[in-house]
Amino acid sequence: MAAAPRACVMGHPVAHSRSPLIHGYWLRTLGLPGTYELRDLAPEAFPAFLTRLEAHGFVGGNVTVPHKEAAFRLVDRRDQAAEAVGAVNTVWLENGRLMGGNSDTHGFLAHLDDRAPGWDVPGGRAVILGAGGAARSAAYALATRGLTVHVANRTVERARSLAADFGPRVSAHGHDALPRLLPEADLLVNCTALGMTGKPPLAVDIVRLKPSAVVYDVVYVPLETGLLAAARARGHRVVDGLGMLLQQAGFGFRKWFGGDPCVTPELRALVEADIRAKIGK
Repeated sequence: MAAAPRACVMGHPVAHSRSPLIHGYWLRTLGLPGTYELRDLAPEAFPAFLTRLEAHGFVGGNVTVPHKEAAFRLVDRRDQAAEAVGAVNTVWLENGRLMGGNSDTHGFLAHLDDRAPGWDVPGGRAVILGAGGAARSAAYALATRGLTVHVANRTVERARSLAADFGPRVSAHGHDALPRLLPEADLLVNCTALGMTGKPPLAVDIVRLKPSAVVYDVVYVPLETGLLAAARARGHRVVDGLGMLLQQAGFGFRKWFGGDPCVTPELRALVEADIRAKIGK
């Protein structure tokens, strides 16, 4: 009998990851054989582990901070999203080759479609705050849906570097442009760490947003950020970061274990309870 498939999440540090909780839930509820584990790998140890993943007994896994760019360089082949974003967060074996993908773009859009149906209006405009890895995933995802994307960052040079990779649909701006950009936005996305537990608050005034605009925050600890609370109070539709985390996880699960994992209220409640327990709320 073949051994049950094993997958893991590779990062440093990695003890905080909720991926084992998510994948363990799906393995249990779908009745599939397999295990999902944590592997804390320092940067100097990661390349040897990833390139010998099968020898270590794994069929694939997730890649998290600080290894996503290294994984991009080390895999044999990359999917279109990973190529565009420049980072790999999911790996799997296919005909003996190590494949790399980026599931953040899928998770970003799937959760947006679920929570704010009809958000992608014809001729829509999006404003993304930040110019890091999350912003790259969001910019690529939104451009594939035909939106005009404005990336606003305190350091405009970083925003310009991002925009240059995505063509004419994506433009770069400093925060001084927000008073002009926000009134035209159909979607506002926070892709910075501001507003996360332990980080400074996000200082962006959303009073200029039109009532129909959707507000999305990729931060999920706390479960409702200050940005989302302010947007909800103004009557905007809001999209939280936890749903993105849950939606993106199914991409890898299907590669490693098969089945049809779904984001259920039970799964969300399980992860919410874990977050509240860890932050004491």
